[in-house]
Amino acid sequence: MQQPGMAELYDGHTPLVAITHQPALLAALLAERDADASQLWTGLERSSGADVLSPRQLLRLLANAEQALGSPDAAFVLGASWWPGHYGAASHALRNARCLREALELLVRHAARLSPLLVPHWVETPDEVVLYWTEACQLGAHRRLAVEVQMAATVALCRWRAGSALPWHCCFNRTASPHPEQLQVHLGSALQFGCQLDALLIDACWLDAPWLPPPDGTAGGRAAVAAAMAEQPPQPLLGALYALLLDRVRVPVALEDCAAHFAMSAATFKRRLAAEGTHFQAELDQVRSHVALHLFRHRGWDNDAVARHLGFHDAANFRRSFKRWTGLTPSLLRQAWSS
Repeated sequence: MQQPGMAELYDGHTPLVAITHQPALLAALLAERDADASQLWTGLERSSGADVLSPRQLLRLLANAEQALGSPDAAFVLGASWWPGHYGAASHALRNARCLREALELLVRHAARLSPLLVPHWVETPDEVVLYWTEACQLGAHRRLAVEVQMAATVALCRWRAGSALPWHCCFNRTASPHPEQLQVHLGSALQFGCQLDALLIDACWLDAPWLPPPDGTAGGRAAVAAAMAEQPPQPLLGALYALLLDRVRVPVALEDCAAHFAMSAATFKRRLAAEGTHFQAELDQVRSHVALHLFRHRGWDNDAVARHLGFHDAANFRRSFKRWTGLTPSLLRQAWSS
């Protein structure tokens, strides 16, 4: 795994989002919907004339835009216009993606441009593809909004490029929505709440099914995708840590090891995690819970096998940890999936 230095990692306070990218899209969308565009910048502190915002400032803009639209489906309206957007080479390549696999690879590689608030991850199994998100910075009460925007953006992009709606199954790491009809209109009827992930699931047969011809023509489309894939975009600190812990999930790993990987002292690493509203153990627990979920769902492993994979001494210790991570025992989780 390539070792990124501090300059290549961003966090919630890093100037990253060009005013001409997502902020301009939000302003244009409010104008199109005859909403009060002046609300967009309410409560936002930024340097006079600054042309780049931080992810946290973008989150505030997104929340302001939802409030200005003032409708239950505001998040889905915002998401439907989110991609491909006008975010440089990443957007140019995304609009020319030839299949779902290519689009997912671009979304993950260019998350800093296309998804600066949530880090996309995708897992391919013989039967199923799982696209899920973890936080790139602290989202707090606005996580629901950010997740719905990302899901709507994914569904809308795929519908446009494939030429028809794809049969996504939507999983939410929260209780049922007070407006399920809006979710069904924009995301489809296959909705499940109380999951341990915010994720979109789809049958693996759709991964390489060809989409419509690239808008820029075959040669131009392939060139755009190739150029974008050659770029080395920045990574969010939390996303890079997630990838590192996932890579080392079967061996004991300490905070000091991860700090050294990112060319930081342990104290600096702790401070940067604290600034994002988290700590090392919470990030480690998240990765381990996600791996356990995958092994239970897609491989059908029992508690003993998952415990051994994650380095636990016995299944009882693993069960206690899993309940602490998720609020459920493994058996209750399997019952929830069965229902």
